[in-house]
Amino acid sequence: MTRERLYLFDTTLRDGQQTQGVQFSVADKAQIARALDALGVDYIEGGWPGANPTDSDFFAAAPATRARMTAFGMTKRVGRSAANDDVLAAVLNAGTETVCLVGKTHPFHVKTALGVSLEENREAIAETFVHLATLGREALFDAEHFFDGFKADPDYALSCLMAAYGAGARWIVLCDTNGGTLPPEVQKAVTAVIAAGIPGDRLAIHAHDDAGLGVANSLAAITAGARQIQGTLNGLGERCGNANLTSLIPTLLLKEPFASRFETGVSPDALHGLVRTSRMLDDILNRVPLRSAPYVGASAFAHKAGLHASAILKDPATYEHVDPGLVGNARVIPMSNQAGQSNLRARLAEAGMEVDAKDPRLARILEVVKQREDQGYAYDGAQASFELVARRELGLCPDFFDIDRYRVTVERRRNRLGEVISVSEAVVVVSIGGQKVMSVSDSVDAEGHDRGPVNALSKALAKDLGPYQAVIDDMKLVDFKVRITQGGTEAVTRVIIDSEDGQGRRWSTVGVSPNIVDASFEALLDAVQWKLIRDAGLPA
Repeated sequence: MTRERLYLFDTTLRDGQQTQGVQFSVADKAQIARALDALGVDYIEGGWPGANPTDSDFFAAAPATRARMTAFGMTKRVGRSAANDDVLAAVLNAGTETVCLVGKTHPFHVKTALGVSLEENREAIAETFVHLATLGREALFDAEHFFDGFKADPDYALSCLMAAYGAGARWIVLCDTNGGTLPPEVQKAVTAVIAAGIPGDRLAIHAHDDAGLGVANSLAAITAGARQIQGTLNGLGERCGNANLTSLIPTLLLKEPFASRFETGVSPDALHGLVRTSRMLDDILNRVPLRSAPYVGASAFAHKAGLHASAILKDPATYEHVDPGLVGNARVIPMSNQAGQSNLRARLAEAGMEVDAKDPRLARILEVVKQREDQGYAYDGAQASFELVARRELGLCPDFFDIDRYRVTVERRRNRLGEVISVSEAVVVVSIGGQKVMSVSDSVDAEGHDRGPVNALSKALAKDLGPYQAVIDDMKLVDFKVRITQGGTEAVTRVIIDSEDGQGRRWSTVGVSPNIVDASFEALLDAVQWKLIRDAGLPA
């Protein structure tokens, strides 16, 4: 059976850039574009040339991609010809083969936002796409507010689509701009558009997520006949974001009826890199990845309940809708004071420690976990630290190095710009193979800004671990969470640190102490120890 082709259109670099707090540099855009191309999307919307210097500079030096690089803009303005509209000219001058132009399809917006007549708006749409056709560009008509316009005046909304289609637009993009349309409404509208004479293989869906339905509305449009899906990585976008491609792509490839009916440009090998691509974007934005994100989140395949873990050991399909490895994720069996032996044995097996069900050390590990969680530790969110606890109880935790002492000092002084800053300096003394090594580091970054005492400690600890230095060189601290677990004079601080390495692995460690620096150092030590066990190898 021949499968139909679905086309993936990514607008992370344009619509995603409209996310509050997000601002891409030209280098960021180039890195993301290359990752999208490797993933297998068909179109990469790079931005609006002429609207800001970054977008213009990006198009001037955009990387070569298999995906069709697309410039975004708007249809010509009423009162000027398409050939003499400077805003449209800036978009066309970007030189992309494909151009996506937004236009109004809702009478309310035509009259209120543009202040022109309905006929003038429709004529401007048609003239724009006739002009693009003469230039040989592949053109998309981004029908803004289409679904709201269709509900208000279906005849006018459809007439705007027909004007663009009849003038040569390759794709008609149905936009749920306000993100409040429901899936049955999407299906009804898409069906009506196809019945009006625009075939499904010329229709795209552009859904926003204001009602939490961006993915559902995109799937509804596909079911009704649309054959292009627009969205963003990690659901970036204005307000509540756009349809999330990191959820849509695996659904299309792994879920029926889509998997057997359709094909995309994303290969199984590329799908395996989905988690890595998702986290790359979070790293660029300096954001903490959403643990509960479908498919790619750290908790997407986590099984905390003992009943679940027991069933997972027998057959993962009991509590997993897909194999996590297909998207580059991994199963997690968290440990907590709710854990039973099923969870424990499953978690140990994942870490390469097969322990017999009758081994008395299992009960001891559970008891230690419960005792330590009473003290403020939290192992369901710090799996690497749990693994170290278990290894210590099983006698499988090597001593790569010992900490003799450490010290952190904080000083207020002026930087080279004359600004008053706090500067932390850390000294760490370790013993490695009988040799003492002292490392000193401060918390000032390359720009002269202070990054705090934990940063200084992390840099000092990772500065010289002798024969193990090469193993930890690709480590970086990517998140740092602090919580006070008790109040008053007996306050206890819990620190959870997320670390990542050059292989894309991410792990969490926990430290607890009345002193925040000491709790942080404990978590840092666990992070390094876990990395060494994974990559330096266990001593014989």
